[in-house]
Amino acid sequence: MNRTRRWLIMAAVFVIAALLAFPLRTTIYESVVIPLAFIFWEIGLLYRSLSQVIWWWLIVAVVLLMLAFSLLPQFTPSRKDESKSKPKHGQVEELAIWLGRAKSGVYFKWLIANRLGKLSYQILLHREAGRPRSVFAPLVGVDWKQSKELQKYLEIGLHGSFSDFPTPRRTLVAPPKTPLDYEVSQAVEFLESQVENTKSG
Repeated sequence: MNRTRRWLIMAAVFVIAALLAFPLRTTIYESVVIPLAFIFWEIGLLYRSLSQVIWWWLIVAVVLLMLAFSLLPQFTPSRKDESKSKPKHGQVEELAIWLGRAKSGVYFKWLIANRLGKLSYQILLHREAGRPRSVFAPLVGVDWKQSKELQKYLEIGLHGSFSDFPTPRRTLVAPPKTPLDYEVSQAVEFLESQVENTKSG
């Protein structure tokens, strides 16, 4: 279909050009043909006025210039990268950023819980050195006294996903409370106490 339309357009252009060629022949002859003929006539005069030796030297110079440019190593000026890559944030700085954004959505709340859940797993793994421990095992251990809410918060961060707590689409409705809304400062205080117990032990 597109090819047929293209042919029809080309045929229409040729027909219009043919219809306009006859009435405009005098104008085209005076504005296009005569100036082009004059230019070619001047070029012919210039060619005849110079000897063949000069033309040969010009050709040799052009060829030598082309060879010289082709043999020269390609020179690409070094451009300073103005867009400097942003420095990576440290773990503490990332956690502070996530804490600041936690109010904006469940994703950042889960990121904080995930980091604290991994930290809990590492503490228990260090405390139970020599014994295998699955990352999917409950976060419980000897002298690991925590509330059920805190355990659920840390285990959701370690094993769960933020997609388990979808945000309601209605903007005027307050989002329901989830285990990820646990007070972060309490979780941090508990983990600090467990680290101190590990060191003293």
